Amino acid sequence: MFYSDFMSHTATLPYGDRAIQQAAQEPLEKWPNPSENAYTIHLEHPEYTALCPRSGYPDFGTIVVDYQPADWVVELKAFKLYINSFRNERISHEGVTNAICDRIWQELSPAGLRVIGDFTRRGGVKTVITVCRGDCQLFSPYQANVL
Repeated sequence: MFYSDFMSHTATLPYGDRAIQQAAQEPLEKWPNPSENAYTIHLEHPEYTALCPRSGYPDFGTIVVDYQPADWVVELKAFKLYINSFRNERISHEGVTNAICDRIWQELSPAGLRVIGDFTRRGGVKTVITVCRGDCQLFSPYQANVL
């Protein structure tokens, strides 16, 4: 697809699809940390969905992000749109959890970061992936969804 074809195609997408596509490609919107105090931000996105890279069947789960901000905090709508950008991607549980962690670590540079992919059972098997960067002793233990 040529760039002009891509641009005309994206212009015809509904605004939500355009926003999700932009969130996947552009840096996350972030804000200056409003406090010099050490504190933890806990984010949960319970409507994660993507496609299994092997079968193409949909995968569902909750993405949990805990971080202690340094200079920046992520804007919540930007976080939501970024997580939604995986909905048509063929990506493994391990791959998406690491990708989210890598991007937040690179763009926000927090003191500590933990990303948890708590995925819905498939074939009776429960999967929870945890990826940490920096000081992960900052975060309380995670209780997985039991459904």
